[in-house]
Amino acid sequence: MSAPDHRSPGPGLTGALLGGTLLAAGYALPALAGALPALRAPLGVEDRTTGGRGFALTFDDGPHAQGTPAVLEILGREQVSATFFLVGEQIERDPGLALEIVAAGHAVALHCHRHRNLLRLTPWQVREDIDRAQATIEAATGVSPALYRPPYGVLNAAALALAGRRGWRTLLWSHWGRDWDARATPDSIVAKLTTGAGEGSVLLLHDADDYSAPDSWRRTVAALPRVISTLRERGLEPVQP
Repeated sequence: MSAPDHRSPGPGLTGALLGGTLLAAGYALPALAGALPALRAPLGVEDRTTGGRGFALTFDDGPHAQGTPAVLEILGREQVSATFFLVGEQIERDPGLALEIVAAGHAVALHCHRHRNLLRLTPWQVREDIDRAQATIEAATGVSPALYRPPYGVLNAAALALAGRRGWRTLLWSHWGRDWDARATPDSIVAKLTTGAGEGSVLLLHDADDYSAPDSWRRTVAALPRVISTLRERGLEPVQP
């Protein structure tokens, strides 16, 4: 990427920056979440499975020494594949866990190297973070990521441009369990993920608690089998996004 251009951004960049601000607000304020899908499409950001069929389980913020193995055990028992959006600094703590995800037949994707709001970073810092995360994922797993999701689902112009140039799909989510919240319970996670979920839904959970409430992954693990069974009862099958 060339040096940042300090002239006034064009309409596309302005829209991307505005979009990131609103996505950040939507993350913190659930009342805004309903307005976000209309915002994402013009920015080239997806929140549905390819072809709009099935449902996709996605996990952010790992790998985690306790949470990731617990999630993998349930997914294996239920014969469900998922996508793990990995954090570089987490992989560096235990590269073997990232390889275990791939060995179990799941997809790995890029979240970040350090878990920071991109709106607080310069374009150079965004590029450095993504470059380092990509290198760490590839070194640990042998897989080149094709999907990208920024921390908090918050994008800026630099991240959008970089993902586009590398041919990555930028994928957010259609339903989230808000399992990172200290007030979350297994019941609330199941309700938030399954209410209104149908063909093409992308579900967001977290297999780590390093950036959320302590032990939040335990509530995620408790909710996960019920989420899967509820959606299967609706005739939905798990797919890769």
